Amino acid sequence: MNSRPAAGGGRWVDVDPTRLTRWIDNFATRHGAPRVAVEPYGPLLVAPDGATAQLHAPPGAPPADDLPAFLANAAAYRRIGLLLARKNAVAVGIAEGPELVTSKVETSYVQGRTAAGGWSQQRFARRRENQAKAALSDAGELVVRLLLPEAGTFAAVVTGGDRRAIDTILADRRLAPLTRLRAERLLDVPEPRRAVLVEAVAAARAVRVLVRDPLPAAPSPDDPAAPGR
Repeated sequence: MNSRPAAGGGRWVDVDPTRLTRWIDNFATRHGAPRVAVEPYGPLLVAPDGATAQLHAPPGAPPADDLPAFLANAAAYRRIGLLLARKNAVAVGIAEGPELVTSKVETSYVQGRTAAGGWSQQRFARRRENQAKAALSDAGELVVRLLLPEAGTFAAVVTGGDRRAIDTILADRRLAPLTRLRAERLLDVPEPRRAVLVEAVAAARAVRVLVRDPLPAAPSPDDPAAPGR
């Protein structure tokens, strides 16, 4: 279960949907039985001590009117397309539930930066740019072959890696059926390899929870340590 700071306060926690009920029980143990409100992103848990937890539906999960339906939808098997890309590699996969059933990884050579200056530096920069464009073009053809024929079976397409590279690949008009399914979530992944693709399946299915702890209680005016005393 990954945890990282959230902009504006609190922290994001990724929870496996099969463990979400236990996570909610632990939240209630720490903060008291929460009140549940349904928001556009999913359920909002508000504990008696002021702690909150926003449960964001995973990609492809249908909306839910209450917490039990949200839990069932999050854990349900969905067929998801995966596209991970960085400068030197692209990984494409299809997941059915928690299992990666189809995968293909391709790596490309893109020349590193050079310390040379002047004309030589410009020549190397042009070469690097051409190599990067060729690699992304090849990646687009891979997506056309593996994912596009299955677009009608996907609940969502989840992407990860470098956003600019992903946007460039999906700019191909042929991939419009996949672009319409693209989830807002962009997975933070290292250079794609098959092992990275396997880990991405779990990340794509995870319920993202924004947790905010209660604010510290204000000191009582009668407290000797209160300001002004």
